[in-house]
Amino acid sequence: MQEYDIIVVGGGHAGIEACLACAKMGKKTLLITILAENIGLASCNPAIGGLAKGHLVKEIDALGGQMGLATDASGIQFRILNESKGPAVRGSRAQIDMDRYRIYMRNKLLNTTNLEISQEIATEILTKNGEIVGIKTQLNEYKAKKLIITTGTFLNGLIHVGTTKINAGRVGELSSVDLSSSLKNLGLKMGRLKTGTCPRIDAKSIDFSVLEIQNGDEKPTPFSFRTKNFNPTQLPCYVAYTNETTHDTIRENFHQAPLFTGQIEGVGPRYCPSIEDKINRFSDRDRHHLFIEPQTLEATEYYINGFSTSLPYHVQIDMIRSVKGFENAKIVRHGYAIEYDYVEPTELYHTLETKAIKGLYLAGQINGTTGYEEAAAQGLMAGINAVLATNEHEPFVLRRDEAYIGVMIDDLVTKGTKEPYRVFTSRAEYRLLLRESNAILRLGKYARAYNLLDENTLNEIDLVANNLKQGLDILNSTIITPSKENLAMLENLGEDKISEKATLQKIVARKSFDIEKLKKLDEFFAGIDDVSLFEILTEAKYQHYINEQKAQIDKMKDMLDVKIPENFSFKGISGLSNEVVEKLEKFAPKTLFGASQISGITPAAIDVLHIYIKQFHRANESLK
Repeated sequence: MQEYDIIVVGGGHAGIEACLACAKMGKKTLLITILAENIGLASCNPAIGGLAKGHLVKEIDALGGQMGLATDASGIQFRILNESKGPAVRGSRAQIDMDRYRIYMRNKLLNTTNLEISQEIATEILTKNGEIVGIKTQLNEYKAKKLIITTGTFLNGLIHVGTTKINAGRVGELSSVDLSSSLKNLGLKMGRLKTGTCPRIDAKSIDFSVLEIQNGDEKPTPFSFRTKNFNPTQLPCYVAYTNETTHDTIRENFHQAPLFTGQIEGVGPRYCPSIEDKINRFSDRDRHHLFIEPQTLEATEYYINGFSTSLPYHVQIDMIRSVKGFENAKIVRHGYAIEYDYVEPTELYHTLETKAIKGLYLAGQINGTTGYEEAAAQGLMAGINAVLATNEHEPFVLRRDEAYIGVMIDDLVTKGTKEPYRVFTSRAEYRLLLRESNAILRLGKYARAYNLLDENTLNEIDLVANNLKQGLDILNSTIITPSKENLAMLENLGEDKISEKATLQKIVARKSFDIEKLKKLDEFFAGIDDVSLFEILTEAKYQHYINEQKAQIDKMKDMLDVKIPENFSFKGISGLSNEVVEKLEKFAPKTLFGASQISGITPAAIDVLHIYIKQFHRANESLK
């Protein structure tokens, strides 16, 4: 029987980052996947990033992950979303050539030291005394110290097109039924979720002349800090709209929609509903946007984003042909819904190890998430933690104030989810600190600690960090007065005069101040790179608010160190649910930090506990 340090099951976005991290960190790693040629396949939309999702990709990159590099290498359109808004809520998004992305990732894995790939179907998780010992496939048995499951939609996957049901994890690929049974037999709580995809249309059957064109940014920005000499070939996307004819066609066929007939049991993503769900829920809308996205650089097929459906094939043809520009459309690949099993994420520690089975880690859609980016981030964290556990080192857990990855995992393991979870900027309470642009500064130290980035990249990150510190020191320590010389300087910069002394930071914080002006402010700024300049400008503009958030975080850290009195009663505390009280009594945490690590105990509950502990101490003091 072959033996490995770590085995990863599933070659999707989570599995890729998991096995690469394990191999980079020196562990003998095996990736088991159903079809080797489909490693890294974009099952749904041909795009990476977006609002908040772009943050995840940048964080993956800062931790030495591969998704950003693969996107830069295969991207065919790059845009910054929300560019007119504050830097905290901007999001990078790229259309990718889904064929080139897949090939890039497969080649990366096949050329990685310490990593082997085997095309098999995993059937049974092998354990002994509540701990992982290996995995069985339809062909072999393997021993492993740690096991990471990243099955995506393949876990007991069932495809729906009208009344037709197909057992598959993706069209044309077998679902993983036995592995789902194995997880259930281990006692893990499981549920059923649903997602879907859109029809793909033959490009030559589309009349692009009547569609709105949507180009990429004139100066595209790469995802990866490691990407150099970035000059991608960019293709346009297009915008189309549904109409009343489209809506009537869909309404007339609600009786054939698996979503409404009860054929589908799983809960779908609220923020990415199918077109039939949109027509049903928003009956007052006379049209819906459709984003027409090329799937490859050759642009032979287009993905109809916003048109996810599980209606019968002939209905899909009628629906799409009712849209202006698609009167003669030919469907190359039909849309479908797919439901699949997932494990309740409250079954996991923050390391993504299962509580029930030592050494078993789960990442991606198996944990109830949706999206390539959410999956990849979990895979990376599961891989790092599997290695650390193998080495008997402290686990790696990102806090909510450190990364969107930390927010996502904390949400999942403490709150759970009953619908496919996706990340949003609104989920991050410290989002001003968690900007896309500063991911390397936030997380580079961890990449260094775990040997996930090369020395040259780490030196570049250090340079940006040093430039930021020095630049802010200059701005905060330099005070100018309304002298003739300074007023002339401000006038030359196109800035309003000052009537009293002010720090340069106050000048730079003005809305009108930009990078070009910053370069003229001091010789230091004229001689540093644009990445450093952007960070200096951003930190200077939002310094007051950033300092406020940092103070809140420090307060929270101090609060989490608070000890819970031995004779403290959780019953009767207003603001705590019966479920929270029950868990607190069961686990009897010693500190608020201990309480925060219990599944289902939210930050709001910790705040309430802190208030009552202070009241408890005051009451005891008054009795003395």
